[in-house]
Amino acid sequence: MPALIRFEGGRMTAVDDPFTEIADDEGMVPGDVIISLTRFQAEGERLLAEGRSVGVRLEPAEEVEALAYDLPRIALVALAFPKYRDGRAYTSARLLRERCGYKGEVRAVGEVLREQAQFMVRCGIDAFAPADGSSAEEWEQASRRFRHVYQRAADGRAPAFAERGE
Repeated sequence: MPALIRFEGGRMTAVDDPFTEIADDEGMVPGDVIISLTRFQAEGERLLAEGRSVGVRLEPAEEVEALAYDLPRIALVALAFPKYRDGRAYTSARLLRERCGYKGEVRAVGEVLREQAQFMVRCGIDAFAPADGSSAEEWEQASRRFRHVYQRAADGRAPAFAERGE
């Protein structure tokens, strides 16, 4: 099982990943899986009925609302970052947490770099598949790089103006 970094209780921890990511053109394997939104719409009901934990991978152009009905039954939502400068998944994470009230795992996959750690955590992402081979300790440092934040986000941290009492 590949390593995964999970943010729990304010700490970054390396954990084993119990999920297998399955491409649309691959056969299904036993156990917990992460599949595309398209495949979930076609096979999701059957996979969930089998008692599996199912994760759904959302590409940047796919809307979170397509999963709204099924979110209570989905174990995780994997948000794809195809390039480090494509920030649409940040919006998807925030919508999942704030608008949809999703409590499951929101995972960043693809071109996921530790320099983005604090911003991803602020948007509600709580699991990371790092592209740069970095450790949980390095992610911990990156997630705490800046003491102050300047706007409200899904992480609930008070912005600098609120700390000053303005």
